[in-house]
Amino acid sequence: MKNMRFQKVFLVIFFTLIVSAYGCSAEKNQELLLATGGTAGTYFPLGGAIANTWNQKVDGVNVTTQATGASVENMRLLSTKETELAISINSIADDAYQGKGVFEAPITNIRAIGVLYPEVVQIVTQKNSGIKEIEDMNGKRVSLGPAGSGTAVAAEHILTSYGMAKGDIVHFQDTFAEAADKLKDGNLDVGFSVLSVPAGSIEDISTATDVHLVSITGAGLDVLKAEYPFYTEYTIPANTYKGQTEDVQTITMQAVLYVRKDIDEETVYELTKALYENRGEIAQGYAIGEQISLERALDGVTVPLHPGAEKYFKEKGMR
Repeated sequence: MKNMRFQKVFLVIFFTLIVSAYGCSAEKNQELLLATGGTAGTYFPLGGAIANTWNQKVDGVNVTTQATGASVENMRLLSTKETELAISINSIADDAYQGKGVFEAPITNIRAIGVLYPEVVQIVTQKNSGIKEIEDMNGKRVSLGPAGSGTAVAAEHILTSYGMAKGDIVHFQDTFAEAADKLKDGNLDVGFSVLSVPAGSIEDISTATDVHLVSITGAGLDVLKAEYPFYTEYTIPANTYKGQTEDVQTITMQAVLYVRKDIDEETVYELTKALYENRGEIAQGYAIGEQISLERALDGVTVPLHPGAEKYFKEKGMR
């Protein structure tokens, strides 16, 4: 009898501990959404690789990714609390925070975590198209990039800096995958993209036809940099893509990871730490992850840092 009573007590204690531990685990677990970009761009696969690394390295979080229209849409998703994390070009995030450009009012609940990689403007056409300079696009069929993307905003900045407007071209707002298919089939003359180098969508085009990348140089570049100082010059080396036999002078921004202001400091600290200390694991999931660098983590970041990210960078002797 005594033995049976002891067993009952033991079982009660055992199951109480199990339920208690499960309850703590459930309380600690956070479901976080990372807004990325189109499936043919860089944000989507890189976001997936980052999310997988976080889920392996950071206790108590489960991060899933969502394909979106990229930078502009992602800022709005943070604003409406439909996502916790998002990738964006730094220029678009700066506009969002200040309520400029396409944003009618400031989005003040966004905070920066840090830079992921350089965002390079790449203007692609078929090598035999006859389009060599920006001005040659007049009257041509041009994809400015997905609606709501940083690419579309950059494309308009570039056109206006060279004295052109949307009315001077037959413009489309295709996804990168759609633009690649149309360029391969001859149904599009020029496609704008703001992506890492090399870009998968441009490599896809080059499997069907030799490509030419239009340079951004001269007086138009001077106007662009004076009006929008977050653009900096960048060289795409020769032979990056099939048929591209010369260096191409273009411009770059930065892809930055952002988070909602209300996400707790400790969670963001752990996410930041895992991001910058597991570059190799991220790169195994998507090669662009190799470009994540602690040394360049704050380059071009104009939106305030989240306290959790700031705590990590201070530990590393930065900022």
